[in-house]
Amino acid sequence: MSGPLRSLAAWARPPWRDPLIAVALFTFGAVLYELQDPTALPGVVDQPQQWARLLVLGVCCSGTLLRARRPPLALAIGLAGAGVDFVLGFSAPVLFVLADLMFAAVHYGSRRLARAMVALVPVALVGSLVVTVATTGLLALAFLTAVQVAAVVLIPVWWGMNVRQHRDAAAAERERAEQATRIAELDRRAVIANERARMARDLHDVVAGHLSAIAIQSEAVLSMAGGGDQATVRTVLASIRENSVRSLTEMRAMIDMLRGDEEGVREVAAPPRLAEVDGLVDSARASGLRVAVRNALGAAVGEGAPGPPAGPPAAVELAAYRIIQEALTNAVRHAPGSRVDLVLERTVDGVLVTVTNTLPDRLPPSGGTGHGLTGMRERARATGGTVTAGVVDGRWRVRAALPVRGDDR
Repeated sequence: MSGPLRSLAAWARPPWRDPLIAVALFTFGAVLYELQDPTALPGVVDQPQQWARLLVLGVCCSGTLLRARRPPLALAIGLAGAGVDFVLGFSAPVLFVLADLMFAAVHYGSRRLARAMVALVPVALVGSLVVTVATTGLLALAFLTAVQVAAVVLIPVWWGMNVRQHRDAAAAERERAEQATRIAELDRRAVIANERARMARDLHDVVAGHLSAIAIQSEAVLSMAGGGDQATVRTVLASIRENSVRSLTEMRAMIDMLRGDEEGVREVAAPPRLAEVDGLVDSARASGLRVAVRNALGAAVGEGAPGPPAGPPAAVELAAYRIIQEALTNAVRHAPGSRVDLVLERTVDGVLVTVTNTLPDRLPPSGGTGHGLTGMRERARATGGTVTAGVVDGRWRVRAALPVRGDDR
């Protein structure tokens, strides 16, 4: 746990706990002293006055008031009181208070203080053995003294270190959980952003092409008002209606997909396939384009044939359909009346779609944003393919190479 977090956790503890511990230790010690101090260590003949014992015990317990907030200062106060008690003759109440302060120093103190307390244990044990043997020459007494020192020093230090390790492990787990939560939130935001981008691309692909055709075809009908071939007018109006119905149908399918978790919604319509490209071609022709189609995948597309045989996976067919839709829409918008050649080919690795149109003498103002080409590239990238667009031999060409994996064949 970092320093600021440890300080915050220390101040967040109940403020009454340390005073309660201090009062309990002082009361316990006073009761023992009242019982004629039977806990005094052997060898002490002259017992000091009770008031002196209680005064020393009170000094030690005053350090307990700071055990969690200021562990080094609390330990220093306890050691000072224990030093005076050593002169008077060690007593159990002071040793209990000192053990609690050592535990608090390891548990609540800094890492440096905890390491120093751990290093103090072997020094205290070895020192007690050496001093006892040097002063008394009795190895058994030295061993007994080392056991008593271990009870006073080793147990609280070991206990405090154990609790501290568990606390640090819990803090680390909590921090990892928080990091995992933050990462999950970032992943969720990224997924939402990607989904929004995909929805925007789908909305552009679904609606822009149909509405652009409707706008251009409506302008053509208005220009023929009061004259012109009525059969042509009826053909254009029929195309306008077809584009409107298709746009509404695909919009409804997208809305149903977004509402897919609600009860009672209709099943989402099947995505368009290359077999339906003839509708796109008819709409483009009604908008004034001269479209020629060569379908090397199967039967001729756009000329009344049922479309290519089953072969490419649905994702590839959908990507090819949307790329063709966007390419024809761009031709209607930027090169009205131009000649368009649509070629569908099956390569060794997948499907190749090429849409080429002649360039007008003067480009009309488009007001485009470039989303169409971006959408085509992302469509192709989603299937592992690529899209290139540019002027080739004086004509605008869009070429999409959509691979078909071996397990999709």
